[in-house]
Amino acid sequence: MKYYLIAGEASGDLHASHLIAALKVQDPEAQFRGFGGDLMEREGMTLVRHYRTLAFMGFLAVALHARTILRGMQQCKEDIVAWKPDVVILVDYPGFNLKMAKFVHAIGLCPVYYYIAPKLWAWKEWRMKAVRRDVDELFSILPFEVDFFEKKHGFPIHYVGNPTVDEVHQYCVNHSHQREVGGEALIALLAGSRQQEIRDNLPRMIKAAQPFADRYRLVIAGAPNIDADCYKKYLGNANVEIIYGKTYELLSNATAALVTSGTATLETALFRVPQVVCYFMPSRYLASLLRKLVLKVPYVSLVNLIVGREVVPELVAEQMTVSNCRHHLESILPGGAAREAQLQGYEDMAARLGAPGAPQHAAALIVKLLKHQNIKTSNF
Repeated sequence: MKYYLIAGEASGDLHASHLIAALKVQDPEAQFRGFGGDLMEREGMTLVRHYRTLAFMGFLAVALHARTILRGMQQCKEDIVAWKPDVVILVDYPGFNLKMAKFVHAIGLCPVYYYIAPKLWAWKEWRMKAVRRDVDELFSILPFEVDFFEKKHGFPIHYVGNPTVDEVHQYCVNHSHQREVGGEALIALLAGSRQQEIRDNLPRMIKAAQPFADRYRLVIAGAPNIDADCYKKYLGNANVEIIYGKTYELLSNATAALVTSGTATLETALFRVPQVVCYFMPSRYLASLLRKLVLKVPYVSLVNLIVGREVVPELVAEQMTVSNCRHHLESILPGGAAREAQLQGYEDMAARLGAPGAPQHAAALIVKLLKHQNIKTSNF
Protein backbone atom coordinates (compact mmCIF):
# COMPACT_ATOMS: atom_id res chain seq x y z
CA MET A 1 0.00 0.00 0.00
CA LYS A 2 0.98 3.64 -0.46
CA TYR A 3 1.30 5.77 2.67
CA TYR A 4 1.50 9.57 2.54
CA LEU A 5 2.80 11.05 5.82
CA ILE A 6 2.92 14.67 6.97
CA ALA A 7 5.02 15.77 9.96
CA GLY A 8 5.90 19.38 10.66
CA GLU A 9 8.57 19.42 13.38
CA ALA A 10 11.49 17.47 14.83
CA SER A 11 9.42 15.40 17.26
CA GLY A 12 6.96 14.51 14.52
CA ASP A 13 9.83 13.46 12.26
CA LEU A 14 11.14 11.17 15.01
CA HIS A 15 7.79 9.55 15.81
CA ALA A 16 6.83 9.22 12.13
CA SER A 17 10.16 7.55 11.32
CA HIS A 18 9.47 4.89 13.96
CA LEU A 19 5.98 4.42 12.55
CA ILE A 20 7.39 3.96 9.04
CA ALA A 21 9.83 1.34 10.33
CA ALA A 22 6.95 -0.52 11.99
CA LEU A 23 4.72 -0.24 8.90
CA LYS A 24 7.45 -1.84 6.76
CA VAL A 25 7.29 -4.90 8.99
CA GLN A 26 3.50 -5.11 8.70
CA ASP A 27 3.44 -4.30 4.98
CA PRO A 28 6.68 -5.36 3.23
CA GLU A 29 5.55 -3.81 -0.07
CA ALA A 30 4.74 -0.45 1.50
CA GLN A 31 5.66 2.78 -0.29
CA PHE A 32 6.11 6.06 1.59
CA ARG A 33 6.02 9.66 0.47
CA GLY A 34 5.32 12.98 2.16
CA PHE A 35 6.37 16.06 4.08
CA GLY A 36 8.75 15.48 6.98
CA GLY A 37 12.39 15.33 7.95
CA ASP A 38 15.70 13.51 7.71
CA LEU A 39 14.67 10.60 9.93
CA MET A 40 11.60 9.81 7.83
CA GLU A 41 13.70 9.98 4.67
CA ARG A 42 16.29 7.68 6.27
CA GLU A 43 13.55 5.08 6.80
CA GLY A 44 12.78 5.10 3.08
CA MET A 45 10.18 7.83 2.63
CA THR A 46 10.43 9.96 -0.49
CA LEU A 47 10.76 13.44 1.02
CA VAL A 48 8.76 15.96 -0.99
CA ARG A 49 9.50 18.89 1.32
CA HIS A 50 11.46 19.25 4.54
CA TYR A 51 9.54 20.49 7.57
CA ARG A 52 12.23 23.14 8.24
CA THR A 53 11.01 25.14 5.24
CA LEU A 54 7.59 25.54 6.91
CA ALA A 55 8.48 25.53 10.62
CA PHE A 56 7.37 28.98 11.74
CA MET A 57 6.35 29.50 15.35
CA GLY A 58 4.28 32.37 16.74
CA PHE A 59 1.70 34.68 15.19
CA LEU A 60 4.19 37.20 13.78
CA ALA A 61 6.45 34.60 12.16
CA VAL A 62 3.46 32.84 10.60
CA ALA A 63 2.08 36.14 9.31
CA LEU A 64 5.43 37.17 7.80
CA HIS A 65 5.81 33.82 6.04
CA ALA A 66 2.17 33.31 5.10
CA ARG A 67 2.94 33.11 1.38
CA THR A 68 5.55 30.38 1.92
CA ILE A 69 3.15 28.39 4.08
CA LEU A 70 0.33 28.69 1.56
CA ARG A 71 2.64 27.56 -1.25
CA GLY A 72 3.64 24.59 0.88
CA MET A 73 0.01 23.65 1.44
CA GLN A 74 -0.73 23.88 -2.27
CA GLN A 75 2.31 21.76 -3.10
CA CYS A 76 1.18 19.15 -0.60
CA LYS A 77 -2.34 19.02 -2.01
CA GLU A 78 -1.12 18.66 -5.59
CA ASP A 79 1.37 15.97 -4.64
CA ILE A 80 -1.25 13.92 -2.79
CA VAL A 81 -3.60 14.05 -5.78
CA ALA A 82 -0.82 13.09 -8.21
CA TRP A 83 0.49 10.17 -6.10
CA LYS A 84 -2.93 8.75 -5.14
CA PRO A 85 -2.04 7.17 -1.76
CA ASP A 86 -4.09 4.52 -0.01
CA VAL A 87 -4.06 6.62 3.17
CA VAL A 88 -2.83 10.00 4.39
CA ILE A 89 -1.29 9.77 7.87
CA LEU A 90 -1.05 13.07 9.74
CA VAL A 91 1.45 13.35 12.61
CA ASP A 92 0.58 16.03 15.21
CA TYR A 93 1.13 19.58 13.68
CA PRO A 94 -2.60 20.46 13.70
CA GLY A 95 -2.44 23.95 12.16
CA PHE A 96 -1.24 22.52 8.86
CA ASN A 97 -2.51 18.96 9.09
CA LEU A 98 -6.16 19.69 9.78
CA LYS A 99 -6.24 21.75 6.58
CA MET A 100 -4.80 18.79 4.70
CA ALA A 101 -7.40 16.52 6.30
CA LYS A 102 -10.17 18.83 5.12
CA PHE A 103 -8.81 18.79 1.57
CA VAL A 104 -8.35 15.00 1.35
CA HIS A 105 -11.77 14.37 2.86
CA ALA A 106 -13.43 16.82 0.47
CA ILE A 107 -12.04 15.14 -2.66
CA GLY A 108 -12.72 11.66 -1.29
CA LEU A 109 -9.37 10.30 -2.45
CA CYS A 110 -8.51 8.08 0.53
CA PRO A 111 -9.02 7.79 4.30
CA VAL A 112 -7.27 10.20 6.68
CA TYR A 113 -5.58 8.75 9.77
CA TYR A 114 -4.21 10.98 12.53
CA TYR A 115 -1.25 9.57 14.49
CA ILE A 116 -0.53 11.52 17.68
CA ALA A 117 -3.90 13.19 18.14
CA PRO A 118 -3.95 17.01 18.26
CA LYS A 119 -4.03 18.33 21.84
CA LEU A 120 -7.52 19.80 21.66
CA TRP A 121 -8.03 19.05 25.37
CA ALA A 122 -5.57 21.84 26.20
CA TRP A 123 -6.85 24.57 23.90
CA LYS A 124 -8.71 25.13 20.63
CA GLU A 125 -11.36 22.56 21.45
CA TRP A 126 -13.43 24.10 18.67
CA ARG A 127 -11.20 22.18 16.23
CA MET A 128 -13.08 19.05 17.28
CA LYS A 129 -15.64 19.88 14.60
CA ALA A 130 -12.93 19.55 11.93
CA VAL A 131 -11.62 16.30 13.41
CA ARG A 132 -15.10 14.78 13.47
CA ARG A 133 -15.75 15.83 9.87
CA ASP A 134 -12.39 15.10 8.22
CA VAL A 135 -10.53 12.38 10.17
CA ASP A 136 -11.39 8.70 9.73
CA GLU A 137 -9.22 7.18 12.48
CA LEU A 138 -7.50 8.82 15.45
CA PHE A 139 -4.48 7.32 17.24
CA SER A 140 -3.54 8.59 20.69
CA ILE A 141 -0.27 8.41 22.66
CA LEU A 142 -1.76 9.80 25.89
CA PRO A 143 -4.16 7.60 27.89
CA PHE A 144 -6.29 10.45 29.27
CA GLU A 145 -7.21 11.48 25.72
CA VAL A 146 -9.57 8.51 25.52
CA ASP A 147 -11.96 10.16 27.98
CA PHE A 148 -11.74 13.50 26.16
CA PHE A 149 -12.43 12.21 22.66
CA GLU A 150 -14.74 9.28 23.42
CA LYS A 151 -16.64 10.24 26.55
CA LYS A 152 -16.81 13.99 26.04
CA HIS A 153 -17.11 14.13 22.26
CA GLY A 154 -18.26 10.63 21.29
CA PHE A 155 -15.40 10.20 18.81
CA PRO A 156 -13.67 6.77 18.83
CA ILE A 157 -9.92 6.84 19.43
CA HIS A 158 -7.20 4.19 19.58
CA TYR A 159 -4.71 4.47 22.45
CA VAL A 160 -1.56 2.73 21.13
CA GLY A 161 0.95 3.51 23.87
CA ASN A 162 3.47 6.32 24.15
CA PRO A 163 6.56 6.49 21.88
CA THR A 164 8.58 8.28 24.57
CA VAL A 165 8.24 5.10 26.65
CA ASP A 166 9.83 3.22 23.73
CA GLU A 167 12.65 5.75 23.33
CA VAL A 168 13.59 5.80 27.01
CA HIS A 169 13.27 2.01 27.27
CA GLN A 170 15.54 1.49 24.25
CA TYR A 171 18.11 3.90 25.64
CA CYS A 172 18.15 2.09 28.98
CA VAL A 173 18.56 -1.29 27.27
CA ASN A 174 21.45 -0.01 25.15
CA HIS A 175 23.20 1.80 28.00
CA SER A 176 22.45 -0.39 30.99
CA HIS A 177 26.07 -0.35 32.19
CA GLN A 178 27.05 3.10 30.96
CA ARG A 179 27.53 6.26 33.01
CA GLU A 180 29.45 8.54 30.67
CA VAL A 181 28.47 11.89 32.16
CA GLY A 182 30.44 11.22 35.32
CA GLY A 183 30.16 9.56 38.68
CA GLU A 184 29.31 12.61 40.76
CA ALA A 185 25.74 13.36 41.75
CA LEU A 186 24.16 16.04 39.58
CA ILE A 187 21.12 18.25 39.20
CA ALA A 188 19.95 18.53 35.60
CA LEU A 189 18.61 21.83 34.26
CA LEU A 190 16.32 21.42 31.24
CA ALA A 191 15.36 24.97 30.35
CA GLY A 192 13.52 24.34 27.09
CA SER A 193 14.39 24.40 23.41
CA ARG A 194 13.45 27.99 22.55
CA GLN A 195 15.46 31.10 23.32
CA GLN A 196 12.53 32.78 25.06
CA GLU A 197 12.03 29.79 27.37
CA ILE A 198 15.73 29.78 28.21
CA ARG A 199 15.79 33.53 28.84
CA ASP A 200 12.78 33.38 31.14
CA ASN A 201 13.61 30.21 33.09
CA LEU A 202 17.33 29.45 33.14
CA PRO A 203 18.49 32.41 35.31
CA ARG A 204 15.91 31.51 37.96
CA MET A 205 16.78 27.82 37.76
CA ILE A 206 20.46 28.55 38.29
CA LYS A 207 19.83 30.82 41.27
CA ALA A 208 17.51 28.23 42.82
CA ALA A 209 20.04 25.41 42.40
CA GLN A 210 23.18 27.35 43.30
CA PRO A 211 23.05 26.64 47.08
CA PHE A 212 23.33 22.92 46.28
CA ALA A 213 26.40 23.30 44.03
CA ASP A 214 28.72 22.21 46.84
CA ARG A 215 27.09 18.75 46.79
CA TYR A 216 25.89 18.38 43.18
CA ARG A 217 27.16 19.22 39.73
CA LEU A 218 24.74 21.62 38.01
CA VAL A 219 24.43 20.62 34.36
CA ILE A 220 22.39 22.26 31.60
CA ALA A 221 21.05 19.96 28.89
CA GLY A 222 21.89 22.01 25.80
CA ALA A 223 19.20 22.09 23.12
CA PRO A 224 20.66 21.21 19.70
CA ASN A 225 19.33 24.36 18.05
CA ILE A 226 20.64 26.76 20.72
CA ASP A 227 24.18 28.17 20.56
CA ALA A 228 26.31 27.85 23.71
CA ASP A 229 26.61 31.66 23.94
CA CYS A 230 22.86 31.83 24.55
CA TYR A 231 23.37 29.85 27.75
CA LYS A 232 26.68 31.41 28.84
CA LYS A 233 25.29 34.93 29.11
CA TYR A 234 23.04 33.75 31.95
CA LEU A 235 25.69 31.86 33.91
CA GLY A 236 27.68 34.74 35.45
CA ASN A 237 30.06 33.28 38.02
CA ALA A 238 27.87 30.24 38.68
CA ASN A 239 29.58 26.86 38.51
CA VAL A 240 27.32 25.36 35.85
CA GLU A 241 28.22 23.07 32.94
CA ILE A 242 26.56 22.79 29.52
CA ILE A 243 26.42 19.41 27.80
CA TYR A 244 24.95 18.96 24.33
CA GLY A 245 23.44 15.85 22.80
CA LYS A 246 23.37 13.82 26.01
CA THR A 247 20.04 14.64 27.62
CA TYR A 248 19.19 10.99 28.25
CA GLU A 249 22.66 10.43 29.72
CA LEU A 250 22.15 13.39 32.03
CA LEU A 251 18.79 12.12 33.17
CA SER A 252 20.07 8.60 33.71
CA ASN A 253 22.68 10.07 36.09
CA ALA A 254 20.66 12.89 37.68
CA THR A 255 19.55 13.00 41.30
CA ALA A 256 16.92 15.66 40.57
CA ALA A 257 15.96 18.06 37.80
CA LEU A 258 14.43 21.45 37.09
CA VAL A 259 12.42 21.13 33.89
CA THR A 260 10.31 23.38 31.69
CA SER A 261 6.93 22.00 30.70
CA GLY A 262 6.74 19.70 27.67
CA THR A 263 7.86 16.23 26.68
CA ALA A 264 10.97 16.73 28.84
CA THR A 265 8.81 16.37 31.96
CA LEU A 266 7.65 12.95 30.74
CA GLU A 267 11.20 11.87 29.83
CA THR A 268 12.46 12.95 33.25
CA ALA A 269 9.72 10.96 34.96
CA LEU A 270 10.43 7.84 32.88
CA PHE A 271 14.05 8.00 34.06
CA ARG A 272 12.61 8.17 37.61
CA VAL A 273 14.29 11.51 38.32
CA PRO A 274 12.33 13.70 40.79
CA GLN A 275 11.64 17.09 39.23
CA VAL A 276 10.23 20.57 39.64
CA VAL A 277 8.34 21.88 36.60
CA CYS A 278 9.30 25.51 35.94
CA TYR A 279 7.60 27.83 33.47
CA PHE A 280 8.10 31.52 34.12
CA MET A 281 6.41 34.00 31.79
CA PRO A 282 6.75 37.80 31.54
CA SER A 283 3.71 39.69 32.79
CA ARG A 284 3.26 36.68 35.00
CA TYR A 285 0.08 37.82 36.80
CA LEU A 286 -1.64 38.44 33.47
CA ALA A 287 -0.28 35.12 32.21
CA SER A 288 -1.78 33.33 35.20
CA LEU A 289 -5.16 34.89 34.49
CA LEU A 290 -4.96 33.96 30.80
CA ARG A 291 -3.97 30.42 31.75
CA LYS A 292 -7.18 30.04 33.75
CA LEU A 293 -9.24 31.48 30.92
CA VAL A 294 -7.61 29.69 27.96
CA LEU A 295 -6.32 26.32 29.20
CA LYS A 296 -9.00 23.69 29.69
CA VAL A 297 -6.90 21.36 31.86
CA PRO A 298 -5.82 21.65 35.51
CA TYR A 299 -2.11 20.92 34.88
CA VAL A 300 0.60 21.84 32.39
CA SER A 301 2.93 18.85 32.83
CA LEU A 302 2.24 15.56 31.09
CA VAL A 303 3.12 13.67 34.27
CA ASN A 304 0.27 15.25 36.24
CA LEU A 305 -2.15 15.06 33.32
CA ILE A 306 -1.53 11.34 32.85
CA VAL A 307 -1.92 10.47 36.54
CA GLY A 308 -4.78 12.93 37.11
CA ARG A 309 -3.29 14.50 40.22
CA GLU A 310 -0.28 16.58 41.20
CA VAL A 311 2.71 14.26 41.24
CA VAL A 312 5.29 16.91 40.34
CA PRO A 313 5.09 20.53 41.54
CA GLU A 314 4.26 23.03 38.79
CA LEU A 315 5.66 26.53 39.20
CA VAL A 316 3.95 28.48 36.43
CA ALA A 317 3.89 32.25 35.84
CA GLU A 318 3.90 34.14 39.17
CA GLN A 319 4.58 30.93 41.12
CA MET A 320 7.95 30.50 39.39
CA THR A 321 10.16 32.40 41.83
CA VAL A 322 13.68 31.52 42.92
CA SER A 323 12.57 30.88 46.50
CA ASN A 324 9.68 28.61 45.46
CA CYS A 325 11.88 26.69 43.08
CA ARG A 326 14.64 26.26 45.68
CA HIS A 327 12.14 25.06 48.30
CA HIS A 328 10.67 22.42 46.01
CA LEU A 329 14.09 21.34 44.75
CA GLU A 330 15.28 20.77 48.30
CA SER A 331 12.17 18.68 49.02
CA ILE A 332 12.93 16.22 46.19
CA LEU A 333 16.63 15.71 46.91
CA PRO A 334 17.61 12.60 48.91
CA GLY A 335 16.08 12.86 52.38
CA GLY A 336 13.59 15.49 51.18
CA ALA A 337 9.97 15.29 52.27
CA ALA A 338 8.50 14.96 48.77
CA ARG A 339 11.00 12.65 47.05
CA GLU A 340 9.50 9.22 47.75
CA ALA A 341 5.92 10.32 47.02
CA GLN A 342 7.00 11.68 43.66
CA LEU A 343 8.83 8.46 42.78
CA GLN A 344 5.70 6.48 43.68
CA GLY A 345 3.66 8.78 41.47
CA TYR A 346 6.01 7.95 38.59
CA GLU A 347 5.12 4.28 39.01
CA ASP A 348 1.44 5.16 38.72
CA MET A 349 2.21 7.14 35.57
CA ALA A 350 4.20 4.27 34.02
CA ALA A 351 1.36 1.83 34.70
CA ARG A 352 -1.12 4.08 32.91
CA LEU A 353 1.19 4.58 29.91
CA GLY A 354 1.70 0.85 29.49
CA ALA A 355 4.54 -1.17 28.00
CA PRO A 356 6.76 -0.13 25.06
CA GLY A 357 5.56 -0.80 21.52
CA ALA A 358 3.57 2.28 20.46
CA PRO A 359 4.75 2.42 16.81
CA GLN A 360 4.27 -1.33 16.41
CA HIS A 361 0.77 -1.22 17.90
CA ALA A 362 -0.16 1.73 15.68
CA ALA A 363 1.27 0.14 12.53
CA ALA A 364 -0.53 -3.16 13.08
CA LEU A 365 -3.81 -1.35 13.64
CA ILE A 366 -3.35 0.94 10.63
CA VAL A 367 -2.72 -1.98 8.26
CA LYS A 368 -5.62 -3.96 9.73
CA LEU A 369 -8.02 -1.02 9.34
CA LEU A 370 -6.88 -0.32 5.77
CA LYS A 371 -7.27 -3.96 4.75
CA HIS A 372 -10.75 -3.99 6.26
CA GLN A 373 -11.54 -0.76 4.40
CA ASN A 374 -10.33 -2.28 1.12
CA ILE A 375 -12.48 -5.39 1.65
CA LYS A 376 -15.55 -3.25 2.29
CA THR A 377 -14.81 -1.15 -0.80
CA SER A 378 -14.32 -4.19 -3.06
CA ASN A 379 -17.53 -5.81 -1.77
CA PHE A 380 -19.38 -2.59 -2.44
